[in-house]
Amino acid sequence: MTAPATGRVVGRFHGAWLRVEGYWTWYRRHWLSTLYSTGLQPVLFLAAMGLGFGSQVKAGPATGGVSYLEYVAPALLVAGAAQQGVSESSYPVLSGFKWQKDYLAVTATPVSPGQVLGGHQIWTILRLALSGAVYALIALLFGAWANAGALLVILVGVLTGLACGSLMAALAAWTFDEGQRFGLLFRFVVIPMTLFSGTFFPIAQLPLYLRWLAWISPLWHGTELARAATLGGRGLLPVLGHLAYLAALVAIGWAIAHRGFYRRLVAV
Repeated sequence: MTAPATGRVVGRFHGAWLRVEGYWTWYRRHWLSTLYSTGLQPVLFLAAMGLGFGSQVKAGPATGGVSYLEYVAPALLVAGAAQQGVSESSYPVLSGFKWQKDYLAVTATPVSPGQVLGGHQIWTILRLALSGAVYALIALLFGAWANAGALLVILVGVLTGLACGSLMAALAAWTFDEGQRFGLLFRFVVIPMTLFSGTFFPIAQLPLYLRWLAWISPLWHGTELARAATLGGRGLLPVLGHLAYLAALVAIGWAIAHRGFYRRLVAV
């Protein structure tokens, strides 16, 4: 471990943006390797489920009276954002501590551990926004959007992905030997969350004794917000409740991750 250099000369936000500049330098050289995760993965789901399987699903009460393509499109954007948020904050964060150890190198400069975390979070937001915009544009060509609420869906995707990513960054910051932990988390948390949080069908179709798992899932709250933006039918109080829940997860994850970053990067 190492301690931040004394006599800091960079401002709180300047240090975080210096990290973002480093991420951007890498990204502009290797963006092709991230193309699949930058909007294309959920587009493939949209083509398979919205156009393929969805062509066999009739509009009805379960879909809010709209086509299945319009029903599933906002949910897939949010589901893709949740998966990307977890992916961006798992192995990449742990690598900064354990393998590449670039976090240790950066905090040997006037950049603090908190700024390293802030830079990671800002970069995650930018990546989520880019992925959401790419997906939204391609989905528009499919005729998947009922109205201009798709722009709000991008913001919902960013918030949902950041909620999932903040919790994942907190776990990664406190993980020293990952073992099978991350793989099991993807297999038994992220994938089931994608399948059973209202992405492809209303959670009312789940058994009541399992429905609470969807209620505590950040993806369900994001999906409800996304459908409220494009399809309507949700009241103001539920919308505010979903927003508050996601914001709380971001704050909790950020606080735990912040403490973990300082614990690992500041010699005590």
